[in-house]
Amino acid sequence: MHHAASARYRRCGPFAWYFARGKLKHDPVFRELLANAAIAPGSHVLDIGCGQALLAGLLAECDTLAAAHRWPASWGAPPTGTRYTGIELMPRDIARASAALAELPSRPRLVCRDMRDTAFEPCDVAVVLDVLHYVDMAAQDDVLARIRLALRPAGRLLLRVGDPAQAARFWFGRWVDHAVTLARGHHEPPTAWRSLADWQAALQRLGFSVRTLPMSRGTPFANMLLVCDLERGASR
Repeated sequence: MHHAASARYRRCGPFAWYFARGKLKHDPVFRELLANAAIAPGSHVLDIGCGQALLAGLLAECDTLAAAHRWPASWGAPPTGTRYTGIELMPRDIARASAALAELPSRPRLVCRDMRDTAFEPCDVAVVLDVLHYVDMAAQDDVLARIRLALRPAGRLLLRVGDPAQAARFWFGRWVDHAVTLARGHHEPPTAWRSLADWQAALQRLGFSVRTLPMSRGTPFANMLLVCDLERGASR
């Protein structure tokens, strides 16, 4: 699946293609989202800090595999028929995503804006992978609160963060993240980190139930995926 999804980025140049191929093949979060049915069929997916919108291409391949009856039998239900909106700060990433995904029948919507001052449209699933540590804690809380308001009843937030308790892996991840941040044209390194307990407390205050899943298998990092669900009928 990752071969087909990343092949769309060939037209965007070597960097975009190699990045997409490496990320989709080696980052365990993408397989986790699909194999464990983290995104329900027919969902409107809001991807905040989407980068090159790799998730949009991957979701399109889910439609293709399901239609061809090639979806892995051991996986959960395929996330078919999804709608996708991606928000990304960096214009170059949006340009690459737009070029790569222009011919998708699902017509993903791509928005070049800062998540701190962007209105989030109503959605069923919000995805925020390795993004919130780029802003201070007040901004983190504001983004989470606005996601909470944007989610429809029984909505889900999929949030990946670093775990400072895994000291060596966490600090290695910070070093890599700093280097990548500068290479991609950002002028400031990540600024604010929280413990898992602090993340869970902040999310629970917003009315989420939270499950924590290790999400760095096969990598040297200390990533954790927080699967945050709203109870049906929960008040805003």
